Amino acid sequence: MRSYRATGADLPFGDPLSAHTGVAMEGYFWRITDAEGRVIIALCGVNQGPEGPWATVGLAAWPTGFLRTAALEGAWADPHGLGVEGGSGEFEANRRHLRVNLGEDAQFNLRFDDPLPWQHGAVGGSSIFQMVPALNQYWHPWLLGGKASGTAIVGGETWEFTDAQVYAEKNWGREGFPESWWWGQAQGFTETDACVAFAGGLVHSGKLRTEVTGLVVRLPGGRVFRLGNPVVSPVDTHTNDELWQLSGRGYGWKVEITATAPLDHAFVLPVPLPSEHRNIAGDLEHLAGELSITVHRFGRHVWSGKTTSAALEHGGLDRAAAELQRRGLDPGLSSAPPVL
Repeated sequence: MRSYRATGADLPFGDPLSAHTGVAMEGYFWRITDAEGRVIIALCGVNQGPEGPWATVGLAAWPTGFLRTAALEGAWADPHGLGVEGGSGEFEANRRHLRVNLGEDAQFNLRFDDPLPWQHGAVGGSSIFQMVPALNQYWHPWLLGGKASGTAIVGGETWEFTDAQVYAEKNWGREGFPESWWWGQAQGFTETDACVAFAGGLVHSGKLRTEVTGLVVRLPGGRVFRLGNPVVSPVDTHTNDELWQLSGRGYGWKVEITATAPLDHAFVLPVPLPSEHRNIAGDLEHLAGELSITVHRFGRHVWSGKTTSAALEHGGLDRAAAELQRRGLDPGLSSAPPVL
């Protein structure tokens, strides 16, 4: 079992939250939003390099556009549950707490309560693909809601949060990231317990090479379903730097999603090159895009929602380098704030 999980794979009814000791990168991500339109994210990637483990860490905030990222010596991912540490105490997180200290002007100290966890015990967010060894990426949105309270220091501002909305996920896999990928997560709907998350890209392992998008919806009231298995519940995706359109159907469900965000508002975020012990720009991520969703079940309208608190991502190393150059920045930078 240990050698199987070291490939990144999990058996049915396994625990994708525990670290997959042996993969090149195990990534952790939290996103907090509130009714005032404030958004913060925190990320930590535990990378295995030739000189030992190291961490890709970052935090960002909207609407200020504040961003702080770093590559830190030392990193640890809990092999027995959800837990991560980056650097020498700069980043510490588990199911209930998130503490980040990347300088006097870049600190989070948050507590999570009333979690709304992933409900399907048999498989995680990658569904049947979680059982395929040695994929380039696996994905699991393990926290589809809950309450976040605490303090965030972002640049010259101190934000206090009380019962803000929280979402969290993991991703892990081989060296680097797919050649191209897309991702999104939305909360802040009128129905505060609703959540939407999707992730897609070019998936490959050996001779297997395919384009897949996984789509997870938590409906108002608590029901969770997932689409994205080839043939039985496919999700068609059309994405560019400012538009995300998804259409999924299966098991009686039909979901239509349209999301938009202006390119200038994207944060350029880093992705790790584990074997090279460095970060590189690889991801264009918006923290407050617009998203609308409509859900039908066997032809009957179930739910429609809109939010202006959607995170939207379009990833790829060449894409990120081109965007840095478009902004007049050094394409060799590993990150950059939005243009406001």
